[in-house]
Order: sequence, then structure tokens, then C-alpha cells
Amino acid sequence: MSVNIPVVTVLMPVYNCELYIKEAINSILNQTFTDYELIIIDDCSTDSTAEIIKDYSDSRIIFFEKDTNSGYTNSLNYGLSVAKGEYIARMDGDDISLPTRLEKQFHFLNSNPDIILCGTSYSIIQQRGVFYMPQTYEEIKINLLLANCLVHPSVMFRKDVFLQHNLLYDLQMEPAEDYDLWVKLAAIGKLHNLQECLLLYRVHNAQVSAIRSKKQKEAANQVRLKALQPLNTVLSSAEKVVYLKAVESTENLKYDEFTILLDLKIKLIASNKIEYFRVN
Repeated sequence: MSVNIPVVTVLMPVYNCELYIKEAINSILNQTFTDYELIIIDDCSTDSTAEIIKDYSDSRIIFFEKDTNSGYTNSLNYGLSVAKGEYIARMDGDDISLPTRLEKQFHFLNSNPDIILCGTSYSIIQQRGVFYMPQTYEEIKINLLLANCLVHPSVMFRKDVFLQHNLLYDLQMEPAEDYDLWVKLAAIGKLHNLQECLLLYRVHNAQVSAIRSKKQKEAANQVRLKALQPLNTVLSSAEKVVYLKAVESTENLKYDEFTILLDLKIKLIASNKIEYFRVN
């Protein structure tokens, strides 16, 4: 008996999403692209999230309930281990994927074998306007020096890249585990953002980013320094402090820090002779 293996796995970790989970699931079930499985992993929700999911009878939904609350990143890594698809699309339990999202990302990756990950532009639910992310690989690499420039629940990537390079989300980098992963992937292959809004992103007070903003900032600073690693240059403690102040642009530099920054700029330009960061 032949077993149908889906082309795409949609990976959705959830925790206490009862207010939004139906919209999120329905947005995937209503996709124009149909060759997928939807893996939902519940991290011991204390509300009715699990019960709502169990009400669905669609065979494409594969539901896992964890025995213990072990965190969002743990759920992601478990999902990667059980995903059957050639491509993995990320989705969160409080967002909405527009109907052609999976179709357009699949066709883009299938037509561009040199691209290993594809994100999209997005809109915020109940707000006007579209947020366009840096498009090309070169633009993304430069922007990753400053901040996360790929929207996690919008991405689709090739599973074989993770297998070949033994990649997982880093538990120690949560809640900036996605930013950390993009920096690692950028050193392996090309990343791209479609310049079309294919995700409606929800902003609310219960989000991880809202609750753990201080830890997220600390983890993001570690990632910003990791983004320089392809240059094979070593920064002193003083240079790291000044560099982070400069890229964050949240604090004014003192005169002695400014002179350190000028010297550091020369140092980094010299290290970039390999043109990993290509500035036109």
C-alpha cells in the first residue's frame, strides 16, 4: 500500500490560542495549494485551544499534545523531527495566511533551487498598510546585522538543508530563536522575501515578544554579533559594546566610543574583502 507523502508540512506550535486558533487553522485549510500536512503541537494549553483543534476532522491535520510545558522552541524542534514534507512552512496559532500563500511560496522555491528559505511581506490585523521586508539575499544579509528581517510565521524552507547541516532552533536563543536561525542559514544558502503580502500578523499583549521583550533584546544582541562571524574577525569587549550601541541606535555614543567605532569600521571593511556583505 502506497503512503501519500505531502510536499509541504505546515508547522504550527500553539499555546493558549483559543481566541484566534480557528482563524489560523481555517486560513491553512482554505489554501489554494492542497498537497500539505498541518502539524499542530500544543504546549499544554490551559484554555480551550486543544478542544477546539480536536473538533476538526480534516485528515491533513496531525495534532500532538505535549505531556509537559517545555516551550515554543522545543515544539518547533519536535515538529521538524516529525515533518514529512520536502518544504516546511511556518505558521502561528494567532495569525492568518492568505489563500495563495503556500502556492506562491512553493512555486517560488521550486523554480529557484538556489534559494533555501522564502519569507513574505505582511500586514498587521486591523491596521492599514503592508510591511515590505528586504527582498534579495544581499539585502537580507545586510539587514540581519541590524535586526530580524524575516517574519517567522511567513517563511517556507527546504527541510533537506536542516538535515544536511544538522540544524535545529537553538533553545538558548529563545525568544530570538528565529533571528538566530536566519543568521545561520544565511551563511549556508540564499534567503529571499516575496514582495507580496501573504500573511496577516496579529499583535496582542499575550505574545511572547510582548511578555519577554528584555530577554528577546539580549538574545537579539547575541545574534547581531553572530552575524559578523563570516568575516572571521574578533571583536574586543569594547568594540562589541560600541557596535551594539551603533546598530541599535538607542543610545548616543560618547567621544571615545565614537573613535572606537571609526576604527572598528575600518577593521570590518578590511575583513569583508571576501565580499560576504556586498554593498552596491
